[in-house]
Amino acid sequence: MTQVMPVPVVTYRLQLHAGFAFAEAEALAPYLATLGVTDCYTSPVSTATPGSTHGYDVCRHTEINPELGGRAGLESLARALKRRGLRLLIDFVPNHMSNDPRTNDWWRDVLENGPSSPFARFFDIDWD
Repeated sequence: MTQVMPVPVVTYRLQLHAGFAFAEAEALAPYLATLGVTDCYTSPVSTATPGSTHGYDVCRHTEINPELGGRAGLESLARALKRRGLRLLIDFVPNHMSNDPRTNDWWRDVLENGPSSPFARFFDIDWD
């Protein structure tokens, strides 16, 4: 049986960063419910370059950003929204990635090892 995701009716977008993390978003849940919001839509939650104000410069796609509260903070936010009947939508843009080799281990490995890097397939690189 195919499960159909409910269509968002009223979304409210939250721009997450170190100064406005999961805990601050969670504190807004009662207010958002009062407004009639059905879905809370956030900027990316994967680990971004330290100090990022937008989250689109992801350096670790496999990790929830510790500056935002990490996995525990995200789970707490999701529970708080669910208790109020709100759904959580997370902006996920796999092609948005930091190109800073100091923070992006995958990119650094590709720069060091070229096509033989195990991460080379994650990048659109014309090796010729």
